[in-house]
Amino acid sequence: MIDLARRLRIEKLGSRGEGVAHGPIFTPYALPGETIIAEVDGERGHLVEILEASPDRVAPFCPHYRTCGGCAVQALAPAPYAEWKRGLVVAALNNAGVKAEVVPLVDAHGAGRRRATLHARVDARGRVTVGFMQARAHAIVDLESCPLFAPGLARACDAARAAAEALRGLGKPLDIVATATQTGLDLDLRGAGPLEFPLQQKLVRLAQDFDLARIANHGVIVIERRAPILRMGAAEVSPPPGAFLQATDAGENALADLVAAGVGAAKRIADLFCGVGTFALRLAQRAEIHAVESDEAALVALSKGARFASGLRTVATERRDLFRRPLTAVELARFDAVVFDPPRAGAEAQARELAQAKVPTLVAVSCNPQTLTRDLGILTRGGYVIESVTPVDQFRCAAHVETVAVLRRADKPAKRRRPLLG
Repeated sequence: MIDLARRLRIEKLGSRGEGVAHGPIFTPYALPGETIIAEVDGERGHLVEILEASPDRVAPFCPHYRTCGGCAVQALAPAPYAEWKRGLVVAALNNAGVKAEVVPLVDAHGAGRRRATLHARVDARGRVTVGFMQARAHAIVDLESCPLFAPGLARACDAARAAAEALRGLGKPLDIVATATQTGLDLDLRGAGPLEFPLQQKLVRLAQDFDLARIANHGVIVIERRAPILRMGAAEVSPPPGAFLQATDAGENALADLVAAGVGAAKRIADLFCGVGTFALRLAQRAEIHAVESDEAALVALSKGARFASGLRTVATERRDLFRRPLTAVELARFDAVVFDPPRAGAEAQARELAQAKVPTLVAVSCNPQTLTRDLGILTRGGYVIESVTPVDQFRCAAHVETVAVLRRADKPAKRRRPLLG
């Protein structure tokens, strides 16, 4: 039952960026220290009025704030925002009983998001809407652009809308992954199913009209006018449609620098869950790399990037499902360092093997503080010591945070570190 006139005092920010009052009651867009009026339904509050605003409240920069579900904490000033996001990692470590010092948050927004998944729907009036999901709803916020986009995504909403218009006859909801690359915009359509030739031709014309690098449908290339290219260290990579990438270019560089500093002077490095080579191709400038990934298309892109780059050491690849068949302690014995960057589920099975191994240095990269701290707990109980934990923010105004943790084997002295990669 909804209480229409509840007065609340907000005590803190929750893990999703919502204000938390006694109860607890979670109210999006409310800030710590504020007194508000909220409609309350169980543990959920809907902000109606701010009676006493926080001194840390700032003016939102987007007209869709509180409608679009993309930015939870846009109205929080930079300093308390950075401390809150760092606190997400601190809380996860404390909850898991893992002791480690967490350094200040690294701002890696840079020029903005280079990738976004846009949703396209046809409304009851037959009008195509393209944008992000509304907060707490399944409706779409119709967008022309987003202030968090990098310049390369400036026409992403227009191109996605044109694609949805071309396929509107299918009557299907679409998700359109747009990626800004050095050679142009890359679109991968999801939800359309197999396309007959006339619809493919419409997409070909659309690619020409918007000067797109590539359009794919469910990962199958419809047209590639030129290869979409991303630079990773000394290499150029053309990722397969929809491949995992870090959200911002600055974020990728910040994570890569932290990984490079962590592995130091290691000469033989295993890069697990390597994707298209975000870390492997940079580390190969000074070390031999064994890159492991279950996605064959990603490995093909990585290998091609390594093959045509100059000055890289050996980059060997292995296709392997590390969830079902992690590298064993015996297999890991030949490496000086291991880097692992798993999906949100973490790397529990691989962490158990690493805990039994004698690899001197481990560098863990994660987008999920909860599964990261679970894996760190396994490793510390196996004899590793956490040297550093660094939170990295490439999802400005959202609750998502990347983290890099460096661990050393307790009985192995760390090798002298070299400067960060350029």
